[in-house]
Amino acid sequence: MKVYLDLVFFINFFFDFIILLATKLVVKEVVPLWRIFLGSLFASGSIFLLFLSLSNLRLFLIKFVISVGIILITFGRRNFLTDFIYFYLISIILGGFLYLFDISFTYKNEGVLFFDQGLGLNLVAILVLSPVFLYFYVREYKKNKAKISNIYTVEIYVNKKMYRLKGMLDTGNQLKDPCTGKSVILVSCDIPISMSKYFYVPYKALNTEGIIPCCKVDRVIVDDVVFSKCLLGKSKEKFSLGGVDCILPNQFKEEL
Repeated sequence: MKVYLDLVFFINFFFDFIILLATKLVVKEVVPLWRIFLGSLFASGSIFLLFLSLSNLRLFLIKFVISVGIILITFGRRNFLTDFIYFYLISIILGGFLYLFDISFTYKNEGVLFFDQGLGLNLVAILVLSPVFLYFYVREYKKNKAKISNIYTVEIYVNKKMYRLKGMLDTGNQLKDPCTGKSVILVSCDIPISMSKYFYVPYKALNTEGIIPCCKVDRVIVDDVVFSKCLLGKSKEKFSLGGVDCILPNQFKEEL
């Protein structure tokens, strides 16, 4: 039996790439494409397991370690468990789709018996249909999740630099600059955003009050909606809201 390593490697890389890309879109991680590329490249190296004589248990453990490596390379450690779970869920969903497609076209049934009718899946059909299927899955998932979630991809432009963050719309964030009336986007203290020129804005929250350093922004883009009349404020605490980097003001709700 001939095994074309280049073809097997390409197919593995292709599926790993679209699965990681779909995972990124579902969990709304801020990840550049080059990291998805590296994760897919690392995952494709698993084809060399074909040449090793391993027990089922050892093979499972090695695949598990490889999966951990894929997530760490692509997404990092910040939301590891969530990324890991969705990576496997999307893999299972895609695998189930391909299996159903294969059964539908490769076999015919008579009652409860299935017979191979010799019509195998075309590789081109698999490569075309897989991303199409994942596209519609991710689109519907995000559409349904958007109804119950207020998580957005946020691009903040400050001093000619762009920061891509994960933001949450908080209806309780009514913070405004009393002088200009501009709403304030709160950013977690662990996000390295340079604020060379800043001023202080007073705030009140529950039984506490104080001042928070703020700066002007060139513009803010939230899911393709542009905001310019707002400020950027640096929180004194690190957010622990499922990987959220910033909290958007309630005033953004009308346009999102």
